[in-house]
Amino acid sequence: MPDGAFRGPAAFAVGDRVRVRAGDPDHHTRVPRYVRGQEGEIVLMYDAWPLPDDRARGIDPPRVETVYVVRFAARDLWGTGRHTVAVDLWESYLEPC
Repeated sequence: MPDGAFRGPAAFAVGDRVRVRAGDPDHHTRVPRYVRGQEGEIVLMYDAWPLPDDRARGIDPPRVETVYVVRFAARDLWGTGRHTVAVDLWESYLEPC
């Protein structure tokens, strides 16, 4: 549950193009493998939420970060498809492109 505290300005805004950080951490992560290293567009921002990676690792308190809905073209993820896929991603999972 978020504590409702705003942690500062968000790094990204709706409409920004972002790249999901590539990599395969040796701990739990909420970054789906199929979006790692892919570029997408931020279409919605949520409030700040505890980072699930930290919670799964017992880090107390966990980092609290803005969560974004990032939209990807299915053809970019799987090489085919005319639809889009939206994924909720925490700020530290993203970098500008």
